[in-house]
Amino acid sequence: VQLQASGGGLVQTGGSLRLSCAASGRAISRNAMGWFRQAPGKEREFVACVTWSGGSTRYSDSVKGRFTISRDNAKNTVYLQMNSLKPEDTAVYYCAGSQFTDCSMKNYEYDFWGQGTLVTVSS
Repeated sequence: VQLQASGGGLVQTGGSLRLSCAASGRAISRNAMGWFRQAPGKEREFVACVTWSGGSTRYSDSVKGRFTISRDNAKNTVYLQMNSLKPEDTAVYYCAGSQFTDCSMKNYEYDFWGQGTLVTVSS
């Protein structure tokens, strides 16, 4: 399965962006999906995940209340709505698919990754 992330760009502090992650090759309806990010000089970190059905989500403390992850299995796509963006949200954002149906914050539980999309938040 291939993942194509899109929707990144330059936005001012307080602005919003919506990232999309489109899967191709096979359906991802039985996979939990996640978003991770990596800022310059830092390790990749967990952002958000959603179970296979979309019925349950988890967020890192740094984005809770500002970001929303969702999925449309009919479109084989996962989304990340990012509101109230801050300069510290600047990073390359990656979507990933887990071998499991339940949500995970651990990057080693994700088997396939997209190429990343850059989000830059200016102050």
